Amino acid sequence: MGQIMAVDYGKARTGLAVTDDMQIIASALQTVETPKLMDFLRTYFQQNKVEEIVVGLPTDLKGNMSEIETEIQKFLEQFQTTFPQIKINRFDERFTSKMASFFISQSGKSKKERQQKGLIDKISATLILQNFLETR
Repeated sequence: MGQIMAVDYGKARTGLAVTDDMQIIASALQTVETPKLMDFLRTYFQQNKVEEIVVGLPTDLKGNMSEIETEIQKFLEQFQTTFPQIKINRFDERFTSKMASFFISQSGKSKKERQQKGLIDKISATLILQNFLETR
């Protein structure tokens, strides 16, 4: 078995999380500047066995797609061309940023640490991945 990676795609930054090789536990990996994402993924995939990715599906309460979905579709096309052997899944990401902010606020981190947007991104990716694992 290999890892599953979650991608919380954003215009400026993208949060990443991965499972262990047994695909049981989701852990925050890193926040990457979105323009550098494909380079990061190439390097990561060379060093780790990743079987599939889960990309957040940004919808509002009514089920309408967020404007970032256009950018996500471009990323997915490039990803599929570059890594055709890795399966792509989509998973509803509603409320993950709010939940991540809440969990961070409850963690005892300092105000300065809590305001790091990159921390929210990778925690959001972890929540997407954990929820995905729970539905399997």
